[in-house]
Parts: sequence; structure tokens; C-alpha cells
Amino acid sequence: MDGLMLNTEDLYEQVGHILMQRRGKTYRDDVRKKMIGLPARYAFGVLIEEEGMSESWQELQQETDEIFDSILPTQLAAMPGLKELLDYLDDKGLRRCVATSSSQSFARKALTLVGMLDRVDFVITAEDVSQGKPHPEIYLAAAKKMSVPVEDMLVLEDSATGTQAGVSAGAYVVSVPNEHTQQACFEGSQWIAKTLRDKRIYELLLRSS
Repeated sequence: MDGLMLNTEDLYEQVGHILMQRRGKTYRDDVRKKMIGLPARYAFGVLIEEEGMSESWQELQQETDEIFDSILPTQLAAMPGLKELLDYLDDKGLRRCVATSSSQSFARKALTLVGMLDRVDFVITAEDVSQGKPHPEIYLAAAKKMSVPVEDMLVLEDSATGTQAGVSAGAYVVSVPNEHTQQACFEGSQWIAKTLRDKRIYELLLRSS
């Protein structure tokens, strides 16, 4: 979801800067990159360790949520090509879900704000699995809930962490990096697309329908 369907990676960077500025610190880019794609507990764990912070990850999560609430209504947007891709999935009668490292409340809130929650069959979050990305559990759970063999499931991922999770699960993975992740390693993905408008995605879905 984050960085693939929605521009939330842009917003996470903005929120991170606000969070650190409140503490008289700079939100370092190397730290931000280590946090991308991880469930909150581990992402904030990276921040706490790297910056020697005294707060718990839960406290940082709560503060981050409060900052997000102030900017989501005016700054949240769908990534290029998302609506067209969902229209195509509708036309071909193909099931789809969201498998995200975000929390259930945040995922539902964000997808609702852009009018996309009702356009997916279900949402699986970090709260619904015991081990978050890069562990494959979330994609194995998604395949099971869709009643399809995992090797027949297409995973679209913008991060190296998510790509690793999909590849480890045995899914067909296509990486779609954004400006925050384009320098990452996407080992194991079938190929790398610039946006969700990549014609190869549509050609693959056409063969699957």
C-alpha cells in the first residue's frame, strides 16, 4: 500500500522530519531508508536504536499517527496508474487485496480517504500476522484467503523488504519502486516497472484472466 498504491512514503518522510525536529534532531536519510517497508514495531526500533531515543515504539507510533491525522485529509493521494489498474481488474474479474506493514486502522483510514477501500477484496496488515515483512507470512496468508496457490499470485511491491517477502513466499513478484526506493535491491523480482501503468503488468494479467 505505502508507496505503491498511495503516496504515503512521501508523507512518512514529512512526518519523520516533524517528529525529529520536535526533538532538535535531523531525520537522517540513511535511517529513513532502513525503516521503509518494516512493520511499525521494527521501523521505530531502527529509529530508536540509531538515534538513541528514550521513547518506546508505541509512543512514537502514537505521535506519528497524530501528525498523520493532521496532513492526510489534504495531502494523501493515489499513486499514478492505481485507478486504471483497479478498473482493469474489475473488467477482468480478478481478485485483489492489500498486504501492508501498516496498521489496520491506518490502512483502512488511508484507503477510505482516497476511495479505494471498497475496491479491494480485503486488507491484511502487520497486526494480522505474527511475523512482518520481509518474512513471507503476510503473502502466504493473502494467498490462502484468496484460495489461490501462492505461485499463481502476483505481488506488486515498491520496497526491497516487501519484494523479499513476496519472493520468499514463492509468489510472482514485480517491483514498482518509487523515488524513495528506486536505488534499493529488488533481487528475486521478475522485473522492475516504473509505475503501475507498465504495460507488462496488464499483459500478465490478461494471460491470467
